Amino acid sequence: MFKNKKNKALRIILIVIGALALMVAVYFLPPVHSRLAWRVSNLRAEIRYFFNPPDQEAFTPAQQAEMDAIVQQTMTALTPVATATLEPSQTPTNYVSPTPTVTATLAPTATPIPDQVRLEGTVHEFESYNNCGPATLSMALSYWGWEGNQSVIGGVLKPNWRDRNVMPYELVDYVESETEFKAILRYGGDLDLLKRLIAAGFPVIIEKGFEEEVADKGWMGHYGLLTAYNDEKGWFLIQDSYVAADYANLYDRVERHWRAFNYLYIVIYPADRESEVLSVLGSDADETANLQHAAQKALNEVYSLEGRELFFAWFNYGTSLMYLGDYYGSAQAYDQAFAIYADLSPRPWRMLWYQTGPYFAYYWTGRYQDVINLADKTFDDISEPAIEESWVWRGRARAALGDYDGAISDFRTALEWHPDWWVAESELENLGVKP
Repeated sequence: MFKNKKNKALRIILIVIGALALMVAVYFLPPVHSRLAWRVSNLRAEIRYFFNPPDQEAFTPAQQAEMDAIVQQTMTALTPVATATLEPSQTPTNYVSPTPTVTATLAPTATPIPDQVRLEGTVHEFESYNNCGPATLSMALSYWGWEGNQSVIGGVLKPNWRDRNVMPYELVDYVESETEFKAILRYGGDLDLLKRLIAAGFPVIIEKGFEEEVADKGWMGHYGLLTAYNDEKGWFLIQDSYVAADYANLYDRVERHWRAFNYLYIVIYPADRESEVLSVLGSDADETANLQHAAQKALNEVYSLEGRELFFAWFNYGTSLMYLGDYYGSAQAYDQAFAIYADLSPRPWRMLWYQTGPYFAYYWTGRYQDVINLADKTFDDISEPAIEESWVWRGRARAALGDYDGAISDFRTALEWHPDWWVAESELENLGVKP
């Protein structure tokens, strides 16, 4: 009797093990895995975030006072007069034009644009898991007759599907290197510019905040392709890879969400129509002039916004100064942004998934520990650290501090999340290590 019960229990155990093995085997079949893997990943993230809320603690720059002292010494050596400090009520230092009331304007158009324009011909795609960048780029290219899809682009820009983000410059690089078309990326855009580009026949990609549609997920970044506007109704139509085709967004809503990404926009066009694009851009066709314009726009907003929008304004100011090569001024602006961030509730805690300006600013001002701390905080706030940019920046900071083993480990981890990524491979080669 005992032996029969033991054999029966053993058979049950073997059946359960066999069923589990079969389930695992079926799960990893490509057609099944592509449909279920993202759901498993989402469930894992929700469990982690439930027990470890990601925005409970804020990053605090530890080397701010040290850098401020360096800046003060430098400014004192350059001029005998006292310099302004980075307080919201004063004009920040290290900016080329410190008058907050001056607003850069675009070159006037020869003729007024229509009250409404709708561009047809875009093939809408709903994104696969976390794939809004490739999906939006695919839609933009489809307008010009390109016949690929997001899988084609994602295979190049996002070989690991769990990678959390594709950067704007990567979208531009793909267009320039993998297609016959050209692309231009600029900052500091406004609603009038978006309308003028659409009226000229050019759909526009923007990167923006995204939360009302996914209220339970919190703030996150997202790409959208604008293909129409209507002044009477006061909206743009966005080809949205997450929500819908022809997704109507009111002008003020577009502007508010767009602010989180420094009003970034990308225009794709045939090479023989470049002069038309540059004409619409006016002075913003010049990259340096555009960054100065974007910096001035952010500085103006510093004096008119509050709360989370003020955080975005300071962050944008830091980003524009960073691209202009003013790393000290940029770091000070980011310090101000993070000081405001600490008092926000809820916080846009995914910010460093999409924008890496603070890493540049802190690294190039010698604030290596701040780079490491910021990367660590970014990893702490994510269910799985699938952000190759943060791994590379932490590796660079570790190398600068003499921790070469730690740096090599970080660069290799970056390659796990983005196989064959030339940035991480170059860092390893610089250390004499084979990727």
